Amino acid sequence: MRKVISNTTPILSLLKLGKLDLLEKLYTTVIVPHAVWQEIENGKEGIYYQDLSGIPWIDIQSVQNRQSVQYLTDLDQGEAEVIVLAGETKADLVIIDETLGRSYAQHFGLTLTGTLGVLLRAKKEGHLTLVGPLLDELREKGVWLNDQIIRKVLLSAGE
Repeated sequence: MRKVISNTTPILSLLKLGKLDLLEKLYTTVIVPHAVWQEIENGKEGIYYQDLSGIPWIDIQSVQNRQSVQYLTDLDQGEAEVIVLAGETKADLVIIDETLGRSYAQHFGLTLTGTLGVLLRAKKEGHLTLVGPLLDELREKGVWLNDQIIRKVLLSAGE
């Protein structure tokens, strides 16, 4: 079984779309670092909140080497724990959207994707028929998406 670790933003974006279940369909189990779970919990009063601890295919884990997290000072706690936990568990894939987090993941040789990559894979595997309307919905719900990236994703999706 592949080890997949997700950061907060992809989870929140999929919650906004009502498509969190795509992670289970694509990856069976998703590991969420404790700091990411805590960031989701901090938004408990939000409209898109869902208790991740009650979802059987989400595995909330703590990093073993807390000191390693402290070295990644320019990342937020969730991103830092994703990177460290990915190393500790020898993760096959990390899901991160933020540019700086993605840079760190690449620096450490991690395989990565983001929310848009998840949506593209879901379409390719037949779990979605169209990606374009979901991109529009993300924008409407406050997710910033660059026009150039949207064009690139739509091209990749054949839309």
